Amino acid sequence: MGALAPRLLGDADTGWHIRNGELILATHSITRVDPFSSTMQGKAWYAWEWLYDVGIAAIHHWGGLNGVVFVSALIIALTFALTFRFALARGGTMAGTLLLSVLAMGGAAIHFLARPHLLSWLFTVIWFHLLDSSPTSPRKLFWLPAMMLLWVNLHGGFVLGFVLLGIYLLPNLIYLVRTRGSAERGPIVKRCNLLAMVTMLSALATLVNPYGYRLHLHIYQYLSNRFLMDHIHEFQSPNFHGMAEQCFLLLCLIAVAAMAAWRIQVTLADLLVVLLAIASGLYASRNLPTSSILIALILAPLVANRSKENRDAEGKNAPKNDSPISKLHSFALRMGALENHMRGHLSPALTILIGLWVCSHGGRIGATQVMAASFSEKKFPVRAVDFIQTNHIEGPIFAPDDWGGYLIYRLYPAAAVVTDDRHDLYGEQFFKDYLKLVRVERGGELVLQNNHIPWVLVPSESPLAAALEQRRDWSSRYRDNAAELFEKQ
Repeated sequence: MGALAPRLLGDADTGWHIRNGELILATHSITRVDPFSSTMQGKAWYAWEWLYDVGIAAIHHWGGLNGVVFVSALIIALTFALTFRFALARGGTMAGTLLLSVLAMGGAAIHFLARPHLLSWLFTVIWFHLLDSSPTSPRKLFWLPAMMLLWVNLHGGFVLGFVLLGIYLLPNLIYLVRTRGSAERGPIVKRCNLLAMVTMLSALATLVNPYGYRLHLHIYQYLSNRFLMDHIHEFQSPNFHGMAEQCFLLLCLIAVAAMAAWRIQVTLADLLVVLLAIASGLYASRNLPTSSILIALILAPLVANRSKENRDAEGKNAPKNDSPISKLHSFALRMGALENHMRGHLSPALTILIGLWVCSHGGRIGATQVMAASFSEKKFPVRAVDFIQTNHIEGPIFAPDDWGGYLIYRLYPAAAVVTDDRHDLYGEQFFKDYLKLVRVERGGELVLQNNHIPWVLVPSESPLAAALEQRRDWSSRYRDNAAELFEKQ
């Protein structure tokens, strides 16, 4: 309800997810060909997040953008509440776990967006907890195939689940090889068989999607395309001048100190999870949230062990309970006991119920508007699209790919877009031509000519806007501080 609410609508993807979900609900069939783009009309489209689209469309129908923002915020809150709780359960102290959870939340803030990846964060936390607690509760592992059945239809991040399965299976296989012929191998053999069975069942569960095995091939081809990976912003390495990136960097430094300088013994699985998290976070900024969460979960008990070592060392040279570390530890123990004894969670439950009630009443409490979620006029062409709607312009309309989802949200089905940020749909060659056009490079104008595009909507200070203003065959029909609309003469 405050200043952070617009951040959740900072990505245009939300728009086409809502419209695709509405289309699925209206036709009672899963989208298999593109319905939104004039250039890709009728082309096969893998809407692999269809289940999220259906859910977010239903939420939008119930509570509008207020509902979309509020439910997305609830998913984020639940993810980090579970991160905090599971880290405590692994042996973390109250103070250390709180610090790590805040850093993890800071690292994830870069993608606080109302998009399906939020559910991948939540599934990653639960998936890790089930794997990590499985040595004492083996039956928990059979929840994983059921989770995968949902995950594969919600977001492409389901691949991370198999990486974590492999990480927990590898140490057991190594132990089997090292203890060949030993009588103590029985429990490890059973655990390996169990993990292998769960992995196989989870793999079979991924085939239960609208596209079958073709979805796996499509995701592989998309993620292995070097041109797209090098030019899509969220797949590029993070810029460590940002606050979120600095939170992730601090987590990495704590991890290095905990495992190297402190010489704390860690399991091979924990070490591999940390290495995976650091490597994936450094590789692509879109991985920062899950990487930050996994590092926080692994570090919580390690930091607790280090604190215990400091207290033990100080206790030999200081009176009992007089040192700062002892006092801090005593305070943390009292807060931990208070946290663990709290039950009912009345205030969070009331907050959720009030929020849901506000969303269902148009963001109002009585006559007071307390919630009015909307796309930002500074980031999106809000007033320009108002002009398009008022003048019944039908398109097709060329706009930057990161505006495409917003245009779909506002204009579908009256007007079609030329492109949006479904990069796997448009492919490498299309985006090479697209970049030539927006950068005003030689040959870029062929995109407009070959696709018979009558309208161009671009940022008002962009190179393409300046170039079109000099052309006699294009005229400016609308301009504001955010966008300029051109018509082909």
